[in-house]
Amino acid sequence: MSRYCPVTGKGPMSGNNRSHSLRATRRRWNVNLQKYKVEIDGKMVTVRMSARAYRTLNKTIKAKEAE
Repeated sequence: MSRYCPVTGKGPMSGNNRSHSLRATRRRWNVNLQKYKVEIDGKMVTVRMSARAYRTLNKTIKAKEAE
């Protein structure tokens, strides 16, 4: 399973670890993927999405309910 969010399309980023002596070694920052149960077309489906995408979905749903 690849480490990307199907909702936002976010994937891992790469960069360097920097020690005190500023020596650089390669590293990567993975997306914070979690399993969530989401209602899609009236059915509950388990989806692996980033925590940020889940928070954004909840925020938009609450905004629609408030209207």
